[in-house]
Amino acid sequence: MDTKGTISSKLPDIGQSIFTTMSKMAVEYNAINLSQGFPNFKVDERLTAIVARLAKEEVHQYLPMSGYPPLVSKIAGLIQKSYNRILQPETEILVTAGATQGIFTTITALVHTDDEVIILDPSYDCYLAPVLLCNAKPIRVTLNDDYTPNWERIEKAVSSKTKLLIINNPHNPTGKIFTESDFIALESLLEEHPNIILLSDEVYEFIAFEHSHISVHSRKKLQNRSIVISSFGKSFHITGWKVGYLITPEYLMKEIKKVHQFLVFSVNSICQVAISEYLDLISVKELGTFYQEKRDYFRKLLEKSRFELMPCEGTYFQVASYAAISDENDIDFCKRLIVEYGVAAIPISTFYADGKDLKLIRFCFAKDNKTLEEAAKRLSII
Repeated sequence: MDTKGTISSKLPDIGQSIFTTMSKMAVEYNAINLSQGFPNFKVDERLTAIVARLAKEEVHQYLPMSGYPPLVSKIAGLIQKSYNRILQPETEILVTAGATQGIFTTITALVHTDDEVIILDPSYDCYLAPVLLCNAKPIRVTLNDDYTPNWERIEKAVSSKTKLLIINNPHNPTGKIFTESDFIALESLLEEHPNIILLSDEVYEFIAFEHSHISVHSRKKLQNRSIVISSFGKSFHITGWKVGYLITPEYLMKEIKKVHQFLVFSVNSICQVAISEYLDLISVKELGTFYQEKRDYFRKLLEKSRFELMPCEGTYFQVASYAAISDENDIDFCKRLIVEYGVAAIPISTFYADGKDLKLIRFCFAKDNKTLEEAAKRLSII
């Protein structure tokens, strides 16, 4: 007797993510995985030494819901030093189980049935699901082909139902960074529509190159109506720890904490204590230089390939055009890249609601030099 029941999916159009698909294929074909955004080099030994010591100390029980108080205080100090913004640690900072949880919790807490949420494509895939689970409507607005925001197009997408506008800066997957003029346009837009809340995903905030990253933290006109999402995982090469934080005014934080307390309650204790101590030892300003060297090395390795490398202003992702190599759609090209050449990448079309295919793919260069060299060797024979 078949006892299986049937259910009505709340996310019928969402399946396995492209990151999972490509990483699974990379394992199956023993390919070099430049698809998923995680480093493969060793974590700072000073941090692992802290964790090893803490493992024998009394840091294994629940911490306060908002976060380990010394860590929360140091986050406030980091924001003040980086952006000259003064925060109230007790009411404006929340430690989260990674940036994705912070994004999910924020949307769940603030977005209601039939609200509209503007998402700028190409967009990271974690924005869509919580909007749909809230019975709200995602409004996907395509960036220009050079990945600059089209503010006229964004303005036309705003309606009386618009509750939230999501931006990602520095931008994944393209590595683009908002300019001063972009922020002026954003501020003007939000002044005209005072009921819209801004969700700013800034997980790559400390990984910027020739041009400095401009943060919502530094924009006084935006601070009181914004949620800024950050990631220790991205900043300190510890993505598997899943520790991030969000910053927002108290009136928004009260609603976000209502969801957070039932979704997570408190984040991993030993990791919070370790990061708190580690912040005394390092400077986030070094990250940009470190990853710029990685970017430049990877780009140099691919100079003789047939790929055309797009500008990369921040993040640890390099977008490349394969238009001179193949007419295939980008998903099929990425699959063939794994099967025939042993390198995994991400097709950019999967970041668009309509699957827009510009013959572009994304490589992650947060890898050790040996991995980058072997990947480039394989890519250069295509």
